[in-house]
Amino acid sequence: MAAKKAKKTKSAARATVGIVGGSGLYTMNGLTNAREIRVKTPFGDPSDAIVLGTLEGKQVAFLARHGRGHRILPSEINYRANIYAMKLLGVERVISVSAVGSLKDDLRPGEFLVPDQFFDRTKNRAVTFFGEGIVAHLAFAHPTCGQLSSVLADACVHEAVKVHKNGTYICIEGPQFSTLAEAEVNRRLGFDVIGMTNLTEAKLAREAELCYATIAMITDYDCWHPEHESVTASQIIATLNQNAENAQKVLRMAVRELPSERACKCGSALQHALVTDLKIVPNATKKRLTAIIGKYIS
Repeated sequence: MAAKKAKKTKSAARATVGIVGGSGLYTMNGLTNAREIRVKTPFGDPSDAIVLGTLEGKQVAFLARHGRGHRILPSEINYRANIYAMKLLGVERVISVSAVGSLKDDLRPGEFLVPDQFFDRTKNRAVTFFGEGIVAHLAFAHPTCGQLSSVLADACVHEAVKVHKNGTYICIEGPQFSTLAEAEVNRRLGFDVIGMTNLTEAKLAREAELCYATIAMITDYDCWHPEHESVTASQIIATLNQNAENAQKVLRMAVRELPSERACKCGSALQHALVTDLKIVPNATKKRLTAIIGKYIS
């Protein structure tokens, strides 16, 4: 169903599940009563209009991470606006879908990985909502939500999509891919897949007290593989398209099976993380972060 024309909004609780689509996934099939909205945040505009609708009986907000038409570089994405917009809409769980390269022989193109760890090699990104008079130090040893990750992995199995449970996603700045030397070091360090976006989202989602988990769609082997140079662009695109089709099926199943209650600590991540005396936090900062810290300053 085509989404209705985008309308502007400041805040509204219209969805409980957020889906952030990456390379190859720019729309969400199966949404009913779909409509587009433009969400304004204190951190600027999200990557695109957000599509709201009903999927498998649940209210869902879909956002194309790179914008429709894939026009935004990984380093140009306004991650803070994207996550803050989800928070404003009432989202509690964010499912990320992204294309990745494989760093291991047994992680093959066309297969999925649901990572439980990230490693940060980014350089030039805003990775926190805090600052300007307020400090928070959050626990981040386990950067993804275990409950949500389990639902995603089980949905892959149900839809007969080959999935690997747990693994480490190394996040690089990009937009260039790795050099051969970098790829070899990443392999020696034991990383599983490589991408350019998800860790930044995961950090901000944790600060916003949102559950976050990733479907990492493997499109190809990184440049380390001996057959890498024989892979053509058309083969990669074909894999990307197949991955997107499988991701749509997995997402529908996952949304259907999501329990109504969150059995995790994601929703209270800030409870012991705010170290600044809230009485001295500037009013402008409190206002900017109302959606995130409102329950702690009321």
